[in-house]
Amino acid sequence: MEKNADEQYNKMVNTPVWKLITKLAIPTIISMLITSLYNMADTFFVSQLGTEASAAVGIVFPIMSIIQAFGFTLGMGSGSLVSIRLGQKRNEEASVISSTAFFAALSVGLLITCFGNIFARAVLGFVGADETVLPFARDYAFFIFWGAPFMCASFVLNNDLRAEGKAFFSMIALTTGGILNMILDPFFIFNELPLFGTGLVLKGFGFGIRGAALCTLISQFTSFWLLFSFYLRRKSICHISIKNISKDLRVLGKVTATGLPSLARQGLASIASILLNRNAALFGISAIAAMSIVGKIIMFIASMMIGIGQGFSPVSGYNYGAKRYDRVKKAYIFLVASGACVMSVFAAAAVIFAPQIIAAFRNDLGVIEVGTVALRWQAAFLPLHALIVGTNMLMQSTRHIKAATFLSMNRQGVYFIPAILILPQFFGLFGVEISQAVADLFSTFTAIPYMIWFFRKLPQTETTTC
Repeated sequence: MEKNADEQYNKMVNTPVWKLITKLAIPTIISMLITSLYNMADTFFVSQLGTEASAAVGIVFPIMSIIQAFGFTLGMGSGSLVSIRLGQKRNEEASVISSTAFFAALSVGLLITCFGNIFARAVLGFVGADETVLPFARDYAFFIFWGAPFMCASFVLNNDLRAEGKAFFSMIALTTGGILNMILDPFFIFNELPLFGTGLVLKGFGFGIRGAALCTLISQFTSFWLLFSFYLRRKSICHISIKNISKDLRVLGKVTATGLPSLARQGLASIASILLNRNAALFGISAIAAMSIVGKIIMFIASMMIGIGQGFSPVSGYNYGAKRYDRVKKAYIFLVASGACVMSVFAAAAVIFAPQIIAAFRNDLGVIEVGTVALRWQAAFLPLHALIVGTNMLMQSTRHIKAATFLSMNRQGVYFIPAILILPQFFGLFGVEISQAVADLFSTFTAIPYMIWFFRKLPQTETTTC
């Protein structure tokens, strides 16, 4: 195992950064896309049940964001610390960090399951469900709450594997769960499934919106078990075990502090989604459904940027821990340049084909009208995500916690929350549609000085490898 750890260290600090990031990013992007795809599949199939059902998915989304917030916090926090410790060849400490974060994530997930199911009606009412949408939202949320422990723990397993440079194995686990979800969705949701061009009809379970949530639960457990089995088979550098849980609460404190930017980002995303639902509700159920659909589409495209960034994070953390600062800078430049190119291509397609994309989800005139405007505005600013996400992950992977936390709060908090509260007052529905685009623009302006500050203070080292 020590030989494998040394080989991994040499790979992370000597392989050309563009090749290393690409190798780590591709499986991560694939897993992120599959995850986003099965979220979109839920939205797509549920939308066939009616506008109320489509709106219910949007209502429950903030709850999923809260679950993800805790998972991301412990996952990104442990992943950043693990990559730095492995870069310093402190492998036993990395195992302690990974084990502590994993069992903390399981515990938090179980608390969410209990709280969510006991107070489901109050929670769903708080996030924006009225009496029309509430029955659909309650059916959908029931299984989402039960999936919380697996979702939270999977974030830790996934991030720690990527921190070791083993993104391919995390990709296999996440994509397997995602593909399973997309295959099962129609069978669990509908009573009958016509086979196009054959005249044959397959029987489904007909669970409706509850079937979509049940598929999500099954897929999350599948991904969790595949990720965990990798550790059980001792294929990882870090060893997850109850014996490795740290009795020193400062270890969990460091994990939480390092992951604080993710908590801020995802936590504020939840608040932002709640405010978005509440403001969209003023303009009818069609507006809620449209903004829900647009959110899933933008998430799908943006997940590619997150995937590239997560391929960058272990490279940055490893080399920052190894004091190879020249490689940190090269990695960041490659991250922003490649991310901007990818985002520009997909943003252009979303702007051009916005009406057709929205109609594919819900062929409702009101939904298409609202969704087209919102999608075009949000997609137009997607290329800016390269700088926003890139700078945030640079700060987090190098443990500049305060800077990373502030930057992560901008897009969904510091700028979006005021935008969604103020703009509709002046521009009505159009204010709802453009709020995220305005927040993206201001987030970019904020990220630039932080990027300049970081590289000005970064120690200069002699570049020995490109």
